[in-house]
Amino acid sequence: MRRRVFELRNAVLRQFAASLAVSSLVLLAGLDGASAQSGTPAPDQGKAAAQPADAAKDATAQNQRRTDEFAEAAQAINGPAGNPECVWLGRRVVRLMWRDDLDTAFRHLDLYDRFGCPGGHIQAAFRCLTRFGAQIDPKVAETLDSRVHACWINPAAQPQQAAAAASQPPVPTTGNSQPPQPPASPAPAASPSPAPQK
Repeated sequence: MRRRVFELRNAVLRQFAASLAVSSLVLLAGLDGASAQSGTPAPDQGKAAAQPADAAKDATAQNQRRTDEFAEAAQAINGPAGNPECVWLGRRVVRLMWRDDLDTAFRHLDLYDRFGCPGGHIQAAFRCLTRFGAQIDPKVAETLDSRVHACWINPAAQPQQAAAAASQPPVPTTGNSQPPQPPASPAPAASPSPAPQK
């Protein structure tokens, strides 16, 4: 009989310990969720609380920059290519074409056409972007974005080296490394010799 009492007592204690463990886990999970909702940051969430404020400042600055770019485009470009929807969609198409994402670029181009935006402006802006290809750093997205915007505003822009080279006369190049020699002066004409006598 004593053995049965011990077995019964052990079974009750096991049940009690299991229910206590489950209820304590539920309680801890509830407290963690309640503290997350109450706004009191946990010790490891202190750094994460500062990030939303920085993200909000970045988003505000980015929105202001975008608004300024649209205003600049409207002033610089006459016609529908200066409309904000044409600027936004057109720059995206040019950027996607540069990154070789042609499927997405064509889908954006369909929207661009539906808004009545001029397709020739995209062609001119992309041509401008290809002229500046050496100045675009693929690891820095801002260089591509700023160059796309500059080419959208002025599709006839030329890189500085190309503009400087176009203003200077071409220098003839030869296969050897010697500097070019001035052209030789023509030799004096020889006087006609008298005809031989017989």
